This record gives sequence, C-alpha cells and structure tokens, in this order.
Amino acid sequence: MNKDLVAIFEYLEREKGIKRDIIISAIEESLKAAARKSIKGLINVTVQINGKSGAIDVIAQKEVVDKVTIPEEEILLEEARKSTPEAEIGDWVDITVTPQDFGRIAAQTARQIIAQKLRAAERDVIYEEYRHRQGEIISGAVKRIVRGSTLIIDLGKVEAIMPERYYPKTEKYNVGDRVQALLLEVHDTENGGAEVILSRSHPQFVEQLFIQEVPELSDETVIIEKIVRDAGYRTKLAVRSQDPKVDPVGACVGIRGTRVKNIIRELNNEKIDIFAFSEDPVQLLQNALSPIQIKKINVSDDGQTISIVVADEDYPTVLGKRGMNARLNGQLIEAELLVQKMNDYQNALSIERAQLALGDDPTLDAPLYVEGMSSMILESLISAGYDTPRKLLNSSPKELSSIPEISLEMADKILDQIRKKRT
Repeated sequence: MNKDLVAIFEYLEREKGIKRDIIISAIEESLKAAARKSIKGLINVTVQINGKSGAIDVIAQKEVVDKVTIPEEEILLEEARKSTPEAEIGDWVDITVTPQDFGRIAAQTARQIIAQKLRAAERDVIYEEYRHRQGEIISGAVKRIVRGSTLIIDLGKVEAIMPERYYPKTEKYNVGDRVQALLLEVHDTENGGAEVILSRSHPQFVEQLFIQEVPELSDETVIIEKIVRDAGYRTKLAVRSQDPKVDPVGACVGIRGTRVKNIIRELNNEKIDIFAFSEDPVQLLQNALSPIQIKKINVSDDGQTISIVVADEDYPTVLGKRGMNARLNGQLIEAELLVQKMNDYQNALSIERAQLALGDDPTLDAPLYVEGMSSMILESLISAGYDTPRKLLNSSPKELSSIPEISLEMADKILDQIRKKRT
C-alpha cells in the first residue's frame, strides 16, 4: 500500500494540482477510523503518513507508570524510554501500535472515505483556480459528448461542462474540437465535487470577445452600455465613448471591419449590429434601425409600449426573421415594440377618418379652422374646396398634397390634427 500511496500523491499533485499535504491530511483522517476499529481500547489513536515513503504508522498514547494495571492505557518507565528517552513517571508518550495487517484493512475500509475527501479537495482547487475567473473567456478541447449534446470540455486540470442550451443551435461539435467559451459559473455538485459551467450563447461571451479584440474597450475609453443577443443569429451592441475624439462605433468595427470580422468568424458568421448609445429610448431605437427611418412613432403613457411605422419596403428588415429583429430591439429599449407598415397605417387612419366623417358632430360642418395653421395654407385649403373638417376627413393625404402649397408630409399632419381633435 505504501507504494500505492506515493503513486496517488504524485498523480494527484501532478495531474489534479492537489497539494500533497492536503492529500495526506485527508488520508490520515480517513485511516484513523479504520485504525480505531483495528485497535480497540487504546487512547488518542492517530495515523501518521510519511509523505516521501508512504509509510503508515498508527500511534496511540500511554501514561508512564511504575506498575501497569491497564495495559491498553499504561506503560512502564523502562519501556517508554526505549522510544522516548526523556520520559518520566506521569508523562504521556506516543507508542507505535501499527497492526501487521493494517495496510490491507485500511485500504478496504478507507477507500470510500478517501474518495470523498479527495473530491472535496479537488473541488477546493477548482474553486480556487476558477471562481475568480468567472466572466472570462477560456479555451479547451471537446473530450466527450454526453446526454444528447452536452459537451465535456477538457481545460487541462479539470473538465468543464457546456450544456446544449448554453451554445447556439447553429453550432455542431465533434470530439477533439477546440472551443472558446465564457466561464459562466462554478458550483457544487451533489456528490461533493464542483462543476465549471461554460457558455457560448450568453451575451457576455460576445462582450468579452470585443474586449479582447478592441483596446479602447479594454482600457474603458469605449463602453458597451447595452448588449442583446439571439445566439447564433444576431447580436446588438449600443456603445458609448468617454473620449469625444474617439468614435465608439468605428473603434469596435476597426479599419475595414477587421476587428468585428474576427469576432463574426469566432461566432460562425452571426450578424452583429453596432451603434451609438442614447439614454433616450426613441433615439436609441432610431440608432439601432439606422439607416432605416422611423416614419411615425408613439410611446404609451407608461413607456412600456412603443409603436412605430416604417416604409413598406423596410418592414421585413425591421421585423426580422420570425420577428427576431423587432424582439431584440424591444429588449434593447426595454419596452414592447410594435411595428406597422406605412400602407397598413394609412389604411387604418383612412378607415378611422371615414368613420369620423359619418358622425353627426355639428362641428364637422363648421367653417374650417386648424390651430397653428398659417392663413395662407388655410386659404389654399378653402379655395380647393376643403372648407369644413368633414370635407377634410373625407379626403386623403395624396389628394391634399396636390394643392401647390401643401406637401405630403404636411397633408398627413393636417389630417392627423383633425382626427385627434375628434377622438
């Protein structure tokens, strides 16, 4: 068993990074239980292990007396002085009492306890090495694929786990593949060990890739204020510069896109949108959609819903595949985002205006007056035959814009003002 212990010391110290004194302490503690069962009646039984040779000694204490009445607890002075020359009557001395077959008994009895202690010691090593690295990117190789598509990643001294839900569905791996991932957390397991959990789908993984790639982010000249992600498909970053001379978007993109291209390559061609941050949700949304222009916007009283209208040709892009782009932009501005085509919006307004025009409100037939409208525009409308609110409500923006002084945008505004006054 002595050689086996030395081999265990060397293997665990070399391969697992567990210090020899931790291993020895764990084994001594576990063997103490086996020793007490093998040697009954002795006092203060302990086990001592030589770290270099692996030799095991079972030690008990006995009181030095001039006449022995209890052999398990007492020893004669002349016997005690053979191992402890300075012993005197009344002293307690350590006596080696290792049984002949203790090695075999100890190995059988202590195996389970040793395993538990070593797992705990290994867990402590994992915690010590990895707990302060949470949020960092680390790399390893796929060692096994278990439970469907859960990856076991070899990090060297320990194995990490990357569950299927923690990496994009678009990514496929084989044993031996090199993997970069975010160290998401380290937590205890039911059997007393520890697990290192990795993730490639977390938004922070992309954030850390940018920090590695962009010096202005690592020195905090540029800050990522918000990041939202649909892993494998698209990531959106809102960035801000603390130096007016540094363009935050340009810094993240790099010359001819070199910096962002490296990250896109690592993310297997996931789309990345980078734009300037704004405290104003409406402006932030416009920045995220640029160069697409928002034609109409309405924010609910509680700010929880923002409705926008965009040109018909821009609608598919703003919505995105399966609504992904609109959903991410909603997360970005922390509100529900509703998107409508301009044609649908105008048709809905047209129906609403037609319904209002059918009403019996007497003010609809009163002489036309629109608050804030210049006299010249008012006269142009009246001259064109639109001398009452009802007649205006029965018209369309296109019809009104045919009047020389009125643009299509102004026509929309006039009709909207008349409609809102009566709703």
